[in-house]
Amino acid sequence: MLKIVVLVSGGGTNLQAIMDAVEAKTITNTEIIGVISNNKNAYALERAKKHGIPAMCISPKDYESREAFNDAFLDELQQLNPDLIVLAGFLVVIPEKVIRQYEHRMINIHPSLIPAFCGKGYYGLKVHEAALKRGVKVVGATVHFVDEGTDTGPIILQKAVEVKNNDTPETLQRRVMEEAEWKILPKAIDLIANGKIELIDGKAVVCGE
Repeated sequence: MLKIVVLVSGGGTNLQAIMDAVEAKTITNTEIIGVISNNKNAYALERAKKHGIPAMCISPKDYESREAFNDAFLDELQQLNPDLIVLAGFLVVIPEKVIRQYEHRMINIHPSLIPAFCGKGYYGLKVHEAALKRGVKVVGATVHFVDEGTDTGPIILQKAVEVKNNDTPETLQRRVMEEAEWKILPKAIDLIANGKIELIDGKAVVCGE
């Protein structure tokens, strides 16, 4: 059984997609053992509690220094002892000590087709604003392993979404979530839970489908 902890900052729509998929058994062999947010007002925490999942807030604002926060964050993760950490709209930079501790055991969902519109400063609506400004015809989402870079880890899954002529950043964001994010994040977790992702020469390869 793959034990996962989900990290969130806001509404938790990707968290909801994961919880729904676990309950529907489209994610198999998986248990959500905790949800952590940096925002005590995040609706994601309420979503978790409604499903009986332990949920807590660990915010940099509550610590004297970033180092103190990093230590507390790592300590909490170690107590939970997850097999996999899932970043589902988590807007805090992951400390390097956490990345090292959970190497190849931490994944992130990003609302673009990496390497387009990713890296420092590209998050939330900013990604979709940039895509529309550039005039691209196809956008999408990417699930990747987390490494020390920003959106640079091995890519696990991607799904494309067509851009429409009348799209706004908000409508595009919603469609990318519905058509891509909420589908490939649960799928990636299921693949990992069932041993179907291998890292070969620094690339994530889907095996045995």
